[in-house]
Amino acid sequence: MTERWISAGSANDIAVNDVRRFDCDGNTYAVVKSGDGKCHVIDGLCTHGKAHLADGFVDGNTIECPKHNGRFDVVSGAAVATPARVAIRVYETVERDGQVEFRV
Repeated sequence: MTERWISAGSANDIAVNDVRRFDCDGNTYAVVKSGDGKCHVIDGLCTHGKAHLADGFVDGNTIECPKHNGRFDVVSGAAVATPARVAIRVYETVERDGQVEFRV
């Protein structure tokens, strides 16, 4: 399998401490702009209840699942609050010319 970069849209389209859903090639991702203004791309579904994390709440580097309130660190992917116990995947993310790009 070859790694490739995918454009997830404009970094300006997402506010600090916010998240947006991005679907590509049958996969769902969440594009998160953390409290420091950096963009991160993570798997879009919670590892506990399979809810869309883009419907969740972002505070700093943490995203909270809207279904059962499990929390994940968007930098490391670690599950930091139950009932979530399994980490989410975090993708290498860069901003190029105002676009959020991530490697799969």
